Order: sequence, then structure tokens, then C-alpha cells
Amino acid sequence: MKFAVIVFPGSNCDVDLMWAIKDIMGAEAEYVRHDADSLAGFDGVLLPGGFSYGDYLRCGAIARFSTIMSEVIRLANEGKPVFGTCNGFQILTEAGLLPGVLQRNESLHFICKPVRLQVNNQTAFTSEYETDQVITLPVAHGEGNYYCDETTYQELVANNQIVFRYEDNVNGSLHNIAGICNKAGNVLGMMPHPERAMESLLGSEDGKKFFASLLKNFGKVPVNG
Repeated sequence: MKFAVIVFPGSNCDVDLMWAIKDIMGAEAEYVRHDADSLAGFDGVLLPGGFSYGDYLRCGAIARFSTIMSEVIRLANEGKPVFGTCNGFQILTEAGLLPGVLQRNESLHFICKPVRLQVNNQTAFTSEYETDQVITLPVAHGEGNYYCDETTYQELVANNQIVFRYEDNVNGSLHNIAGICNKAGNVLGMMPHPERAMESLLGSEDGKKFFASLLKNFGKVPVNG
């Protein structure tokens, strides 16, 4: 199983994702530029955090039109895993791969701190966590306030698509939502950063079970975590 870590102009967590999936978890991965036109040979996609195209329009709105996104959408439609953290989550909503939008934080301030999350472990990205487990991951965003209409929210609940909720709502997200997946369960976006919680030296190892779940459920690769 081979992962593509997509690099947009303004990405700043691409190295973190590469380190997490390749160096810590032992999977094969390569960087792929935003202007590449093929993801042939890749079995999964990771969209990093950062400020794609400077966030000069709406976060993720310009990146959504990058050449590589047609290939990301193709892999998602084929059932392959696609994961986006922070700006990656914003890009996934702008591309229509996940419902809803990410708005300015309710406080209108950038938030950078560890947060506690309630985990739904009944998904392919979280199966290695315990039932009702609460984990700690860092957030670093100015536009992480998740919103959708009531009909969409009820669909998310009915289809078990809400994967993470904030224990304390740091940004005003609807019903404390921190991360969701698509109906098929192979596309996941979240504002917190599991790739920044891979070693106790960094304050938490709670991100390791996220990547361990991904690798266990989407492919046969060595798992060192």
C-alpha cells in the first residue's frame, strides 16, 4: 500500500504527515505536487494542513481546483482512503467529497493548543481506539468552525459519519463536530492533527491509533505503531 502526500503552495504539515505515515508507521509514501496529473500506483491520499494558496479566498477554495484534485476524487470514488487534516479537511469540503463547510472560529482568533476529543471507534479510521475513548490531539486553525444544515446533520448522525467531537467546543463547531467521514467511510476530514501526536515527547501518542486503524482496514502493510 502506497500513500500520496499532496503538497500545495502553502502546505506546512506535509512533512509531518510523511513522518507519521512513513517513519513512524512504516508505510510507503511519496510527496505529490498539486500540479501533477496522475496518482497511478497510489493506494491512498493524505491532504496536509497549512494555508493552500495563502487562504486568500475561502480556505481550500482555490486548492480544490488544483490539477491533482481530479485524481484525488477518482481514488475516493474507487473506495481508496483519502484523509485530510486541517486545511486538508477544508479542501475536502470545498471539493464536495465531504458535506458542510468550515467557517471562521467563533472567537475570530487563531487557536493553537491541545484539545480533548471524543472518538467514534466504529469507523475504518478509528477502529483501534477503545469504545467512547477520549484522546488528546493538537489543533492549529483560524477557520475550523464546522457547519452544515439540519438535514445534513441528521444524515451524518444516521449514517454514523461523525467521527470526532470536541469535548469542549473550541471553535463554535455545530454540535462540537471535529471530524467527519463520507457515507462510504473511506474519506475522512478533521481539524485536529493526529500526525502531530505520534510521540510522547510531543505531548501525546494518541495519533498513532488513527494511522494504525487506517493501515489495518485499508491495506496489508507493516504497522510499527
